[in-house]
Amino acid sequence: MKRQALVSVSDKRGLEGFARGLIAQGFEVLSTGGTARVLRIAGIAVREISELTGSPEVLGGRVKTLHPKVYAGILADLDDPAHRAVLDEWDVPPIAVVVVNLYPFAATAARPGVTAAEVIENIDIGGPTLVRAAAKNHRHVAVVVDPDDYAPVLAALQTGELDEPFRRRLAVKAFRHTAAYDAAISQALPAHLGLPGSLLLDGIAPWLGAEEIPLRYGENPHQDAVFARPRTPAGLSAFAQLQGKELSYNNLMDADGAWRLVHDLPGPGVVIVKHGGPCGAGLGDRPATAYARALACDPVSAFGGVIASSLPLDGEAAARIGQLFAEVVVAPAVNQEAREAFLAKKNLRVLTAQRPAAPTPRLRVIDGGLLVQSADAGWDESWRVVTERTPSANELAALTLAWRVVKHAPSNAVVIANGTATVGIGAGQPSRVDSCRIAVEKAGAAGLSLAGTAAGSDAFFPFPDGVELLAEAGVSAVAQPGGSVRDTEVVEAANRLGIAMMFTGRRHFRH
Repeated sequence: MKRQALVSVSDKRGLEGFARGLIAQGFEVLSTGGTARVLRIAGIAVREISELTGSPEVLGGRVKTLHPKVYAGILADLDDPAHRAVLDEWDVPPIAVVVVNLYPFAATAARPGVTAAEVIENIDIGGPTLVRAAAKNHRHVAVVVDPDDYAPVLAALQTGELDEPFRRRLAVKAFRHTAAYDAAISQALPAHLGLPGSLLLDGIAPWLGAEEIPLRYGENPHQDAVFARPRTPAGLSAFAQLQGKELSYNNLMDADGAWRLVHDLPGPGVVIVKHGGPCGAGLGDRPATAYARALACDPVSAFGGVIASSLPLDGEAAARIGQLFAEVVVAPAVNQEAREAFLAKKNLRVLTAQRPAAPTPRLRVIDGGLLVQSADAGWDESWRVVTERTPSANELAALTLAWRVVKHAPSNAVVIANGTATVGIGAGQPSRVDSCRIAVEKAGAAGLSLAGTAAGSDAFFPFPDGVELLAEAGVSAVAQPGGSVRDTEVVEAANRLGIAMMFTGRRHFRH
């Protein structure tokens, strides 16, 4: 009796070639309605599952493979004489290969205007059951859920290397596939049924079944790390690496922070991020100009940082960037002249990426648990002037830039900016006045003037001392959330010092 391969797929990519390859290796192909029709049209011999079971497909195709003869053929332990006796008694051939991928539930659920009935109809029942059965019995069955595995499986069959270690890997991938499928249903179905969703599932669902890309190392060389790329990558996760060394965990952490920040700026620009926080941001219509403005904020800290540009990079920008040691450069595009310039920095990692993906819940691991929160997204703050003086147009532009950047700095954070660039950043301090002091000192070290600049603070000023320090340095406008029990004292200090102050109504802590 020929070896049996059960093939029932929603994604028909590579199907015909794989089926022909199976037949060439001596398999008989068992299949279900839609898949069988595609194969027959292609001139490929196929046996319908209904011929094996003696039962037709019923309920409009909802029941096709749910039959004891199918699952006996998949689940039989061929080393157990009792199991073999059952197969002989029922005249059921053992099934050695199961090729199944599932109804496109996630794509259907995300389609505009889709009805709840359509979503429910795309919940696969028989497919996950077949996959789990085959994966459970991987000692005797190879389960294939990904068309990208067709070629390796055929190659292994041809060389006799579809051995148990290979089947184990396929089985683990199959269980991850069904786990991701169930998570996608749990995540998307509630909204279509008018029920509340789950922040936890919204956070973890995209990563179940994701591709795992090994990284150079974690935060430190003794730590292992991987990058989980979702099946449909977007934003930074869709990066292409044009050159440079293998990426590390820290490289991607800083690249992510820089990529999010550069697209939160009030205009096109360039940012430099180092160890999880910005050390410079500059605006400009030309990447070289924006980069020069970003670098001027803190050229010392920028050494060994990550540079992100929302503008495509040209040769001029690449030449300037090449004068600094940087770990990573990421941009939407890099022209040929820039690519040639970057080649002189062979270890520099150069990435291209898409605009940031839609915000998703943020995950953090604590000892024995997981913290999940919605993303700190958007700019719907209701700014209001709380001082006697209203900010000028130039001050308002500077306030906007400072406020956008401070959202991305580790708290406590204070960012000082003019209308086109940051000039001083203090962040990650237990004391807000220390962050003010560091921001002022950074500007002084870089030789930048603070006269007429504006400051953004990620949270309220608990005392007037921070505002007083900024005013003494030349800062003339401040944006802060407000909400302190001493707001009145802080506003009074601003009035006394001639500072314009705005309350944003939203805090932007980042721990």
